[in-house]
Amino acid sequence: MAYTLFIADLHLAADRPDITQAFLHFLATETQQADALYILGDLFEVWIGDDNPEPLLAKVAAALQAVSKQLPIFFIHGNRDFLLKARYAKQAGITLLPQQQVIDLYGTPTLIMHGDSLCTLDLAYQKFRRWWDQPWWQTLMLSLPLSIRQRIARKAREKSAKAKAQYMRQDAASIMDVTPEEVPKVMAQFGVQKLIHGHTHRPAVHQLQVNGQAAERYVLGDWYTQSSYLKVTAEQWQLVFDPLPATS
Repeated sequence: MAYTLFIADLHLAADRPDITQAFLHFLATETQQADALYILGDLFEVWIGDDNPEPLLAKVAAALQAVSKQLPIFFIHGNRDFLLKARYAKQAGITLLPQQQVIDLYGTPTLIMHGDSLCTLDLAYQKFRRWWDQPWWQTLMLSLPLSIRQRIARKAREKSAKAKAQYMRQDAASIMDVTPEEVPKVMAQFGVQKLIHGHTHRPAVHQLQVNGQAAERYVLGDWYTQSSYLKVTAEQWQLVFDPLPATS
């Protein structure tokens, strides 16, 4: 049976080999009969440039390149890997997509995105997002020496750890989640009744109304404690969760 796979928010990093192992297993098994794989952002914990020599990046690229020989792999940037460019995309055999893209899923027009643009109440983040989304800002960052970018990345990860702790508070979680009113507005703008995104780390299927008609929003999960992906066939849309492999 034909199916398409969607993943997001793996946050691959050298200090989480269990997530990398789970991802490589996913690529070797779940993609065997798939029509396509869509990666909706934050595949990596941090991205400082395609010239980063970290072995993990080459390992992941080789695995993706092998899979790309059998099926197309599409990538939408997240807020962690927005600096991923054409050099690594070619190395990994992936096709870069715009921030929002409507695709045909077995006859169903579907909007796919990372999801961060839907979190409009998180004003501090949206302000930062407007900066890094500018081509001149990205060019400036990538022109810095690798050592400086590595230092910036370390500080970003420290800040991220604090943000995760804050996110556990109920009030902060509400702000960092999608804005309910924004979802049907964006779906109506793109003329769809189905939406798939990540970013919020809250896997679920949400029922809503768009232009007076029933609609659905599928939220992908992160891979911190389990692997998580959406498997779509012509008959069924299913969120799947598998335990991470045990590490010694």
